[in-house]
Amino acid sequence: MTEKKRFTGFIGTYTKGDSEGIYSFTLDTDNRTIVDIKVAARLENPTYLTISPNNRRLYSVVKEGELGGIAAFSITDNGELKVLNSQFSEGSPPCHVSVDTNNNYLFSANYHKGTVDSYLLEQENGSVQPAVSIMKHEGSGPDPRQEKAHTHYAGLTPDEKFLAVVELGIDALISYKVNDNGRLEKVNLLPLKAGSGPRHLEFHPNGKYAYIMTEFSSEVIVLNYHPENAHFTELQYISTLPENFKENNQGSAIHISGDGRFVYAGNRGHNSIALFQINQESGELNFVEHTSTEGEWPRDFEIDPSEKFIVASNQESSNIVLYARDKSTGRLTLLQSDIKVPHPVCVKFLRN
Repeated sequence: MTEKKRFTGFIGTYTKGDSEGIYSFTLDTDNRTIVDIKVAARLENPTYLTISPNNRRLYSVVKEGELGGIAAFSITDNGELKVLNSQFSEGSPPCHVSVDTNNNYLFSANYHKGTVDSYLLEQENGSVQPAVSIMKHEGSGPDPRQEKAHTHYAGLTPDEKFLAVVELGIDALISYKVNDNGRLEKVNLLPLKAGSGPRHLEFHPNGKYAYIMTEFSSEVIVLNYHPENAHFTELQYISTLPENFKENNQGSAIHISGDGRFVYAGNRGHNSIALFQINQESGELNFVEHTSTEGEWPRDFEIDPSEKFIVASNQESSNIVLYARDKSTGRLTLLQSDIKVPHPVCVKFLRN
Protein backbone atom coordinates (compact mmCIF):
# COMPACT_ATOMS: atom_id res chain seq x y z
CA MET A 1 0.00 0.00 0.00
CA THR A 2 1.54 3.34 -1.06
CA GLU A 3 1.64 6.18 1.43
CA LYS A 4 -0.66 9.05 0.59
CA LYS A 5 1.27 12.19 -0.40
CA ARG A 6 -1.40 14.89 -0.49
CA PHE A 7 -4.10 15.69 2.08
CA THR A 8 -7.12 17.95 1.71
CA GLY A 9 -7.93 20.35 4.54
CA PHE A 10 -10.63 22.90 5.31
CA ILE A 11 -10.47 26.17 7.25
CA GLY A 12 -13.39 27.84 9.01
CA THR A 13 -13.17 31.63 9.34
CA TYR A 14 -14.74 34.78 10.69
CA THR A 15 -16.20 36.50 7.62
CA LYS A 16 -15.09 39.98 8.53
CA GLY A 17 -12.79 41.91 6.21
CA ASP A 18 -12.13 39.95 3.04
CA SER A 19 -13.00 36.46 4.24
CA GLU A 20 -15.70 34.70 2.21
CA GLY A 21 -16.43 31.58 4.28
CA ILE A 22 -14.88 28.09 4.31
CA TYR A 23 -11.56 27.66 2.53
CA SER A 24 -9.93 24.46 1.31
CA PHE A 25 -6.23 23.71 0.88
CA THR A 26 -3.88 20.87 0.01
CA LEU A 27 -0.97 19.70 2.15
CA ASP A 28 1.76 18.43 -0.16
CA THR A 29 3.83 16.15 2.09
CA ASP A 30 6.57 15.53 -0.51
CA ASN A 31 7.34 19.23 -0.91
CA ARG A 32 6.29 20.03 2.68
CA THR A 33 4.12 22.96 1.62
CA ILE A 34 0.50 24.08 1.68
CA VAL A 35 -0.89 24.82 -1.77
CA ASP A 36 -4.12 25.45 -3.67
CA ILE A 37 -5.95 27.61 -1.10
CA LYS A 38 -9.41 28.55 -2.39
CA VAL A 39 -12.94 29.35 -1.26
CA ALA A 40 -14.86 26.10 -0.76
CA ALA A 41 -18.20 27.53 0.44
CA ARG A 42 -19.50 31.07 0.85
CA LEU A 43 -21.36 31.57 4.14
CA GLU A 44 -21.26 33.83 7.19
CA ASN A 45 -18.97 33.04 10.15
CA PRO A 46 -18.33 29.31 9.64
CA THR A 47 -16.00 29.43 12.64
CA TYR A 48 -16.06 25.74 13.55
CA LEU A 49 -16.25 22.68 11.30
CA THR A 50 -16.42 18.93 11.67
CA ILE A 51 -16.04 16.20 9.05
CA SER A 52 -17.82 12.85 9.16
CA PRO A 53 -15.48 9.86 9.71
CA ASN A 54 -16.24 8.55 6.19
CA ASN A 55 -15.08 11.91 4.68
CA ARG A 56 -18.40 12.34 2.87
CA ARG A 57 -19.96 15.18 4.88
CA LEU A 58 -18.82 18.47 6.37
CA TYR A 59 -20.86 20.34 8.99
CA SER A 60 -20.30 23.95 9.93
CA VAL A 61 -21.67 26.46 12.40
CA VAL A 62 -23.19 29.36 10.47
CA LYS A 63 -24.77 32.79 10.92
CA GLU A 64 -27.43 34.32 8.70
CA GLY A 65 -28.67 37.74 9.71
CA GLU A 66 -30.19 37.41 13.20
CA LEU A 67 -30.22 33.61 12.97
CA GLY A 68 -27.61 31.03 13.92
CA GLY A 69 -27.36 27.33 13.23
CA ILE A 70 -25.74 24.45 11.36
CA ALA A 71 -24.95 24.09 7.64
CA ALA A 72 -24.49 20.66 6.05
CA PHE A 73 -22.38 19.92 2.94
CA SER A 74 -21.48 16.85 0.94
CA ILE A 75 -17.80 16.47 0.01
CA THR A 76 -17.18 15.46 -3.60
CA ASP A 77 -14.42 13.09 -4.68
CA ASN A 78 -12.25 16.05 -5.64
CA GLY A 79 -12.78 17.76 -2.27
CA GLU A 80 -15.40 20.32 -3.28
CA LEU A 81 -18.33 21.21 -1.00
CA LYS A 82 -21.95 20.95 -2.14
CA VAL A 83 -24.72 22.44 0.00
CA LEU A 84 -27.15 19.92 1.53
CA ASN A 85 -29.24 22.06 3.89
CA SER A 86 -29.20 24.24 7.02
CA GLN A 87 -31.03 24.44 10.33
CA PHE A 88 -31.44 27.87 11.96
CA SER A 89 -32.90 29.32 15.14
CA GLU A 90 -33.18 32.84 16.58
CA GLY A 91 -30.02 34.27 18.12
CA SER A 92 -26.28 33.68 17.97
CA PRO A 93 -24.79 30.68 16.17
CA PRO A 94 -23.06 27.79 17.99
CA CYS A 95 -19.29 27.77 18.53
CA HIS A 96 -18.67 24.01 18.26
CA VAL A 97 -20.09 21.09 16.28
CA SER A 98 -19.39 17.34 16.29
CA VAL A 99 -20.86 14.11 14.88
CA ASP A 100 -20.88 10.44 15.86
CA THR A 101 -18.95 7.71 14.04
CA ASN A 102 -21.99 6.41 12.14
CA ASN A 103 -23.25 9.87 11.14
CA ASN A 104 -26.54 9.42 12.98
CA TYR A 105 -26.29 12.40 15.32
CA LEU A 106 -24.88 15.92 15.36
CA PHE A 107 -24.19 17.95 18.51
CA SER A 108 -23.58 21.68 18.87
CA ALA A 109 -22.45 23.89 21.75
CA ASN A 110 -23.67 27.48 21.89
CA TYR A 111 -21.45 29.89 23.82
CA HIS A 112 -23.89 32.81 23.79
CA LYS A 113 -27.02 30.83 24.66
CA GLY A 114 -25.40 28.43 27.14
CA THR A 115 -26.98 25.42 25.44
CA VAL A 116 -26.04 22.06 23.99
CA ASP A 117 -28.24 20.86 21.12
CA SER A 118 -28.60 17.44 19.51
CA TYR A 119 -29.83 16.76 15.97
CA LEU A 120 -30.64 13.69 13.92
CA LEU A 121 -28.90 13.33 10.56
CA GLU A 122 -30.72 12.10 7.46
CA GLN A 123 -29.28 8.67 6.63
CA GLU A 124 -29.69 8.95 2.87
CA ASN A 125 -27.77 12.15 2.27
CA GLY A 126 -26.46 13.39 5.64
CA SER A 127 -28.63 16.52 5.84
CA VAL A 128 -29.29 17.84 9.34
CA GLN A 129 -32.81 17.62 10.77
CA PRO A 130 -34.36 20.00 13.37
CA ALA A 131 -32.95 19.79 16.90
CA VAL A 132 -34.40 17.00 19.06
CA SER A 133 -32.84 18.20 22.34
CA ILE A 134 -31.88 21.66 23.59
CA MET A 135 -30.35 21.54 27.08
CA LYS A 136 -29.85 24.96 28.70
CA HIS A 137 -27.30 25.49 31.45
CA GLU A 138 -27.63 27.91 34.36
CA GLY A 139 -25.09 29.53 36.65
CA SER A 140 -22.08 31.84 36.62
CA GLY A 141 -18.43 32.02 37.67
CA PRO A 142 -16.08 34.47 39.42
CA ASP A 143 -14.55 35.94 36.25
CA PRO A 144 -16.45 38.93 34.75
CA ARG A 145 -16.69 36.95 31.50
CA GLN A 146 -18.58 34.23 33.38
CA GLU A 147 -21.74 36.27 33.96
CA LYS A 148 -23.80 33.30 32.74
CA ALA A 149 -23.37 29.84 31.23
CA HIS A 150 -21.18 29.71 28.11
CA THR A 151 -21.18 26.22 26.58
CA HIS A 152 -18.01 25.80 24.51
CA TYR A 153 -17.62 22.14 23.54
CA ALA A 154 -19.80 19.04 23.08
CA GLY A 155 -18.21 15.76 21.98
CA LEU A 156 -18.95 12.08 22.42
CA THR A 157 -17.13 9.83 24.86
CA PRO A 158 -15.04 7.02 23.31
CA ASP A 159 -17.89 4.47 23.54
CA GLU A 160 -20.29 7.10 22.12
CA LYS A 161 -22.88 6.36 24.81
CA PHE A 162 -22.43 9.76 26.46
CA LEU A 163 -21.79 13.35 25.45
CA ALA A 164 -19.08 15.31 27.32
CA VAL A 165 -19.96 19.01 27.47
CA VAL A 166 -17.48 21.68 28.57
CA GLU A 167 -19.05 24.71 30.26
CA LEU A 168 -16.76 27.76 30.24
CA GLY A 169 -19.24 30.04 32.00
CA ILE A 170 -19.84 27.90 35.07
CA ASP A 171 -16.50 26.00 35.26
CA ALA A 172 -17.99 22.56 34.79
CA LEU A 173 -17.81 19.34 32.78
CA ILE A 174 -21.31 17.97 32.22
CA SER A 175 -22.10 14.44 31.00
CA TYR A 176 -25.25 13.53 29.09
CA LYS A 177 -26.55 10.14 28.05
CA VAL A 178 -27.36 9.99 24.34
CA ASN A 179 -30.60 8.06 23.86
CA ASP A 180 -31.45 6.16 20.67
CA ASN A 181 -33.73 8.98 19.48
CA GLY A 182 -30.86 11.46 19.89
CA ARG A 183 -32.35 13.07 22.98
CA LEU A 184 -29.99 14.04 25.78
CA GLU A 185 -30.34 13.08 29.43
CA LYS A 186 -28.09 14.69 32.06
CA VAL A 187 -26.19 12.16 34.18
CA ASN A 188 -23.21 13.94 35.83
CA LEU A 189 -21.64 17.32 36.54
CA LEU A 190 -18.02 17.77 37.63
CA PRO A 191 -17.17 21.22 39.06
CA LEU A 192 -13.76 22.45 37.86
CA LYS A 193 -11.45 25.10 39.32
CA ALA A 194 -13.38 28.36 39.79
CA GLY A 195 -12.51 30.98 37.18
CA SER A 196 -10.49 28.59 35.02
CA GLY A 197 -12.87 28.86 32.05
CA PRO A 198 -12.72 25.32 30.59
CA ARG A 199 -12.94 25.45 26.81
CA HIS A 200 -12.17 22.26 24.83
CA LEU A 201 -11.69 18.55 25.65
CA GLU A 202 -9.80 15.65 24.05
CA PHE A 203 -9.88 11.99 25.06
CA HIS A 204 -6.74 9.88 25.18
CA PRO A 205 -6.79 7.08 22.56
CA ASN A 206 -6.90 4.50 25.39
CA GLY A 207 -10.21 5.99 26.61
CA LYS A 208 -8.99 6.20 30.22
CA TYR A 209 -8.01 9.86 30.32
CA ALA A 210 -9.38 13.19 29.13
CA TYR A 211 -7.63 16.54 28.77
CA ILE A 212 -9.35 19.94 29.01
CA MET A 213 -7.82 23.22 27.85
CA THR A 214 -8.86 26.21 29.97
CA GLU A 215 -9.28 29.63 28.41
CA PHE A 216 -8.85 31.91 31.42
CA SER A 217 -6.26 30.12 33.57
CA SER A 218 -4.30 28.75 30.56
CA GLU A 219 -4.01 25.25 31.97
CA VAL A 220 -4.52 21.68 30.86
CA ILE A 221 -6.71 19.69 33.25
CA VAL A 222 -5.95 15.97 33.26
CA LEU A 223 -8.92 13.75 34.14
CA ASN A 224 -9.59 10.08 34.75
CA TYR A 225 -12.62 8.89 32.79
CA HIS A 226 -14.94 6.19 34.17
CA PRO A 227 -17.01 4.92 31.21
CA GLU A 228 -19.57 2.93 33.19
CA ASN A 229 -21.31 6.12 34.37
CA ALA A 230 -19.60 8.95 32.42
CA HIS A 231 -17.91 10.14 35.60
CA PHE A 232 -14.65 12.12 35.61
CA THR A 233 -12.11 12.72 38.39
CA GLU A 234 -9.36 15.36 38.38
CA LEU A 235 -5.73 14.22 38.29
CA GLN A 236 -3.64 17.29 37.44
CA TYR A 237 -3.67 20.99 36.51
CA ILE A 238 -0.60 22.13 34.53
CA SER A 239 0.08 25.60 33.06
CA THR A 240 0.54 26.08 29.32
CA LEU A 241 2.56 29.29 29.87
CA PRO A 242 6.11 30.16 30.97
CA GLU A 243 6.27 31.22 34.62
CA ASN A 244 7.48 34.71 33.73
CA PHE A 245 4.72 35.45 31.20
CA LYS A 246 2.28 37.92 32.82
CA GLU A 247 0.51 39.44 29.81
CA ASN A 248 -2.99 38.63 28.56
CA ASN A 249 -3.38 35.05 27.38
CA GLN A 250 -6.40 32.94 26.50
CA GLY A 251 -6.08 29.20 26.02
CA SER A 252 -7.46 27.89 22.72
CA ALA A 253 -7.25 24.43 21.15
CA ILE A 254 -6.01 21.10 22.48
CA HIS A 255 -5.09 17.97 20.50
CA ILE A 256 -3.45 14.60 21.22
CA SER A 257 -1.20 12.58 18.95
CA GLY A 258 -2.68 9.32 17.67
CA ASP A 259 -0.14 7.23 19.60
CA GLY A 260 -1.31 8.84 22.87
CA ARG A 261 2.16 10.12 23.77
CA PHE A 262 1.84 13.90 23.32
CA VAL A 263 -0.59 16.73 24.08
CA TYR A 264 -0.48 20.06 22.21
CA ALA A 265 -2.20 23.17 23.61
CA GLY A 266 -2.67 26.60 22.00
CA ASN A 267 -1.95 29.95 23.66
CA ARG A 268 -3.57 33.13 22.32
CA GLY A 269 -1.50 36.05 23.61
CA HIS A 270 1.71 34.17 24.21
CA ASN A 271 1.08 33.06 20.60
CA SER A 272 2.49 29.59 21.00
CA ILE A 273 1.75 25.88 20.99
CA ALA A 274 2.76 24.17 24.23
CA LEU A 275 3.95 20.56 23.96
CA PHE A 276 3.54 18.03 26.78
CA GLN A 277 4.58 14.40 27.05
CA ILE A 278 2.01 12.01 28.53
CA ASN A 279 3.05 9.65 31.32
CA GLN A 280 1.66 6.35 30.02
CA GLU A 281 1.20 4.96 33.54
CA SER A 282 -0.66 7.89 35.12
CA GLY A 283 -1.94 9.97 32.20
CA GLU A 284 -0.31 13.05 33.72
CA LEU A 285 1.67 15.58 31.69
CA ASN A 286 5.26 16.81 31.64
CA PHE A 287 6.04 20.06 29.81
CA VAL A 288 8.47 19.78 26.87
CA GLU A 289 8.61 23.09 24.94
CA HIS A 290 6.81 26.10 23.46
CA THR A 291 6.77 26.77 19.72
CA SER A 292 5.88 30.21 18.33
CA THR A 293 2.85 30.34 16.04
CA GLU A 294 4.48 33.06 13.93
CA GLY A 295 1.36 35.21 14.13
CA GLU A 296 -1.33 36.68 16.35
CA TRP A 297 -4.04 34.83 18.30
CA PRO A 298 -3.70 31.13 17.34
CA ARG A 299 -7.31 30.00 17.55
CA ASP A 300 -6.79 26.42 16.42
CA PHE A 301 -4.35 23.89 14.96
CA GLU A 302 -4.61 20.35 13.63
CA ILE A 303 -2.34 17.32 13.27
CA ASP A 304 -2.45 16.04 9.69
CA PRO A 305 -3.48 12.42 8.90
CA SER A 306 0.14 11.27 8.52
CA GLU A 307 0.90 12.90 11.91
CA LYS A 308 4.14 14.26 10.40
CA PHE A 309 2.80 17.83 10.22
CA ILE A 310 0.75 20.37 12.18
CA VAL A 311 -1.16 23.30 10.68
CA ALA A 312 -1.97 26.25 12.97
CA SER A 313 -4.34 29.19 12.33
CA ASN A 314 -3.61 32.75 13.52
CA GLN A 315 -6.95 34.56 13.63
CA GLU A 316 -5.75 38.16 14.03
CA SER A 317 -2.76 38.09 11.66
CA SER A 318 -4.70 36.14 8.99
CA ASN A 319 -2.08 33.49 8.37
CA ILE A 320 -1.82 29.75 8.74
CA VAL A 321 1.45 28.05 9.64
CA LEU A 322 2.90 24.67 8.67
CA TYR A 323 5.23 22.70 10.95
CA ALA A 324 7.01 19.40 10.56
CA ARG A 325 6.31 17.13 13.52
CA ASP A 326 8.85 14.66 14.91
CA LYS A 327 6.81 11.57 15.79
CA SER A 328 9.38 10.29 18.30
CA THR A 329 9.83 13.53 20.29
CA GLY A 330 6.64 15.43 19.44
CA ARG A 331 8.69 18.54 18.68
CA LEU A 332 7.74 20.97 15.91
CA THR A 333 9.92 22.59 13.24
CA LEU A 334 8.65 25.62 11.29
CA LEU A 335 8.28 25.06 7.54
CA GLN A 336 5.98 27.83 6.25
CA SER A 337 4.42 30.83 8.01
CA ASP A 338 3.39 33.24 5.24
CA ILE A 339 0.27 31.38 4.11
CA LYS A 340 -2.49 33.99 3.84
CA VAL A 341 -6.04 33.04 4.89
CA PRO A 342 -8.34 35.81 6.20
CA HIS A 343 -9.31 35.48 9.88
CA PRO A 344 -8.82 31.69 10.13
CA VAL A 345 -10.32 29.88 13.11
CA CYS A 346 -10.77 26.12 12.68
CA VAL A 347 -8.61 23.63 10.75
CA LYS A 348 -9.82 20.14 9.76
CA PHE A 349 -8.43 17.44 7.46
CA LEU A 350 -10.08 14.68 5.49
CA ARG A 351 -8.80 11.55 7.22
CA ASN A 352 -7.09 8.52 5.69
